[in-house]
Amino acid sequence: MSADAHPNSACAVETEQAATARERVLAVVEAQQTELVDYSERLHAHPELGWQEHQAAEWTAQLLDQHGFRVERAYLGFPTAIRAVFGTGSRRIGLMAEYDALPGLGHACGHNLIAAISCGAALALARFAAEADLTVEVYGTPAEEGGGGKIELLKRGAFIGLDLAMMAHPGPVDSAEARPYAVAHHHVEYRGRSAHAAAYPEQGVNANDAFVVAQVALGLLRQQLPAGTRVHGIQTRGGEAPNAIPERTEGRWYVRAETLTALGGLDERVRRCFEAGALASGCELEITPESEPYSEFRTDERALAMYVHHAESLGRRFDAPAEQATMNRASTDMGNVSQVVPAIHPYIGLGSYPDSNHQPAFAAHCVGDAAEQAVHDGAVALALTALDYLAEPTEAER
Repeated sequence: MSADAHPNSACAVETEQAATARERVLAVVEAQQTELVDYSERLHAHPELGWQEHQAAEWTAQLLDQHGFRVERAYLGFPTAIRAVFGTGSRRIGLMAEYDALPGLGHACGHNLIAAISCGAALALARFAAEADLTVEVYGTPAEEGGGGKIELLKRGAFIGLDLAMMAHPGPVDSAEARPYAVAHHHVEYRGRSAHAAAYPEQGVNANDAFVVAQVALGLLRQQLPAGTRVHGIQTRGGEAPNAIPERTEGRWYVRAETLTALGGLDERVRRCFEAGALASGCELEITPESEPYSEFRTDERALAMYVHHAESLGRRFDAPAEQATMNRASTDMGNVSQVVPAIHPYIGLGSYPDSNHQPAFAAHCVGDAAEQAVHDGAVALALTALDYLAEPTEAER
């Protein structure tokens, strides 16, 4: 047997190619690191709520346009959605760029980092488009924070046919597998009748009382809720003046369960609690979905194992105590995407625990040294995962 035919020679070639790909990805991301960080910090400094991310969408479009991507603004008719495409290959990788912020908290969930990581991975993958028969697609997806932007995009045909959909979400620690709850988002409104609280109280129908009764009913329901469920919300309008019986109150309520199937039965029980408030107070009740329900997540295990390998090679660790890694239970409309195409949604740590998502302190962690490292590591790990995923035969091909 000649040296060229040695059984280990193919492995050596593959190893060399893999090393070259890694070096190329690292070179691209590091060359663009300053631009990616500037973009992330600009998003962080100018937070926009769901469906209102006009600056964020335009900045994302400009960044990718400058690097040769074909950009569709107002994608599928949504003013703050974009789709940017590089290459014409038969294999399609989709990277999700979320960029909406939280009311009153700004980027306390780190969506500025999600967008920068996805754009960085896309810039790296673009260098492989021709040789890997690859089309790189970046989706600017609005309104993840309760608005179900990806669900609305799905309904109009987005994401269909992707070989793999990916994003990396910041959290206090690294956590590989997304295990989000399915969730229903509701706007709750009671309508009663106003009256002077001292002079003519008998003429009033108190819409705030309706909310009090509903919340007592929900509190009693919690003792009988099955494991793996959550019911929580806020009252956003409780009345106008202490001497006027409130005629209108409003709130936003979330119901979570392990699966969409389990969510349906629980949601009906929660609705009956709100109906009890209306019945007891004499108010009218209107419950309006704020979006279609978010699904549980279906992880592509092969892709996730590749991501973990590459993240660990960059110094990331996935051994945080379980109580620190529970951001992976947060609901996401990426779950709905995962029901249609192969997908991963790992969490990349900022080393911030006990400061965690949806706290003002966490927003502060989404800029600075740890945030910049997350942009670098997330972009590199996602890009290398995509290249490995497309290079390795699928189970069906094997």
